[in-house]
Amino acid sequence: MNSFDLTQYKVVTLDDIEAAWKAGATELLVRDGAIFTPSARDVIAAKGLTTKSATGWGAGTAPNKWDVLFHSPEAEAIKAEIVAVGRKLWQRMYVDGNGGNISYRLTSDAVICTPTLVSKSDLKPEDLCLVDLAGNQLAGGKPRTSEILMHMEIYKEVAEAKAVVHCHPPHATAYAIVGRVPPTCVIPEFEVFVGRVALSPYETPGTQKFAETVIPFVKKHNCLLLSNHGIVCWADTVTHAEWYAEVLDTYCWTLMNAAQLGAPITTITPEKTSDLLAIKQKLGLPDARLGMQECQLCDMPELGSTIAIPPHKPCSSGDASGEDLESIVQAVTDAVLAALAGKAASK
Repeated sequence: MNSFDLTQYKVVTLDDIEAAWKAGATELLVRDGAIFTPSARDVIAAKGLTTKSATGWGAGTAPNKWDVLFHSPEAEAIKAEIVAVGRKLWQRMYVDGNGGNISYRLTSDAVICTPTLVSKSDLKPEDLCLVDLAGNQLAGGKPRTSEILMHMEIYKEVAEAKAVVHCHPPHATAYAIVGRVPPTCVIPEFEVFVGRVALSPYETPGTQKFAETVIPFVKKHNCLLLSNHGIVCWADTVTHAEWYAEVLDTYCWTLMNAAQLGAPITTITPEKTSDLLAIKQKLGLPDARLGMQECQLCDMPELGSTIAIPPHKPCSSGDASGEDLESIVQAVTDAVLAALAGKAASK
């Protein structure tokens, strides 16, 4: 193994790693307690370099506060949960290949996340990464997911968000690729745990522009459809975020099945929907409809609505206006006259 001596540095930077790489090094010798900059860690992981310190801690990686945090009991428990959720996503066919990503906000400035180019069915705790809120990698042997920037925007916007799951469940994604969001007021569990969803505009995945597409929606929605891409859900735990993904995709699947039965879908009344939203509010879950009047709660345009949910008309006081009554009378009169004319013509 070709070693490169970096023991003279207390802080190992990207320039130091690149110099070692150009010299043909495969192993980096570092002093005990050396600190690696985030960019240095990214290059070490990308090029498969190993590090060796006097203590040999962590398979040769010099410990610092991020390493200690990343291997803490709390972090190990979260890693195990992420691995379990990743397997559930793959088993339910919500991810394929190396698709999807999962994260958990461990502290105010550190997030555990899945790596890039690893199937969620094959995840192991040692594969996971630790990053800061700018997406810089702090610890972990594999490069972090390229889409972590979207997770970070959610964490910045929503103080309650502790976990984010992004995946590609087929039924919810089908809505996303035709520019529709599922209707509301059909199934109680969906209303309580997810409710009205939004559809964010398309941008190239992994970019900062893509990450920023979720900003207008995440405060009032815990699940979003990502145009031509998939979905993202946030929650207080990784497991709960995965639950919401299940609820959303199963709901979309059920609606698709119902559409094939050739009968109108029965909806929950606005009054009963208001009861469900009260339960939701007690659970501390977001919904864009909280605070709306009952007549504004439901939308049911042919199993889906367009990208922008149409604005609700002002609630009626209960009585039709003079213009409304006149138009109704005229429409009924025209229909009766047409029917009578048709009957007379047939004699």
